[in-house]
Amino acid sequence: MLLVAHRNRFVYGALTIIILLMGVVSRRFFGDIPFVKNYVGDGLWALMVFFGFALLIARWPIRVVALAALLFSFSIEVSQLYHAPWIDSVRATRLGGLVLGFRFVWSDLLCYSLGVAVGMLIDKHIIPVQFRFRTAEL
Repeated sequence: MLLVAHRNRFVYGALTIIILLMGVVSRRFFGDIPFVKNYVGDGLWALMVFFGFALLIARWPIRVVALAALLFSFSIEVSQLYHAPWIDSVRATRLGGLVLGFRFVWSDLLCYSLGVAVGMLIDKHIIPVQFRFRTAEL
């Protein structure tokens, strides 16, 4: 019998939803504040992606989850350099705009990096081990 640790999906699902709601609230109620408008939402988006990957692939180590979240976030940002009619029509929808964004901005890459770094810190140092992992037979 080999025991394998993987993340508690309830905890990481709850974190993903909480961060998603924080991002929506930051845009809706604090979107007029330039710092929040330009940076906070992007950091929260990457943090949500980090916890989303941790939720979906519960056995990945923190550094692999972080790398996947960064690659995904950076890929979305780079995709904003591409403006074909079909993808711009997707971006024109509310959900498409929130997920895909509209224009490439270098500072977003820094925000994504900070969001993922915060996710790593939370995952490693704040979430108690008994809530972070559960063991299962392989």
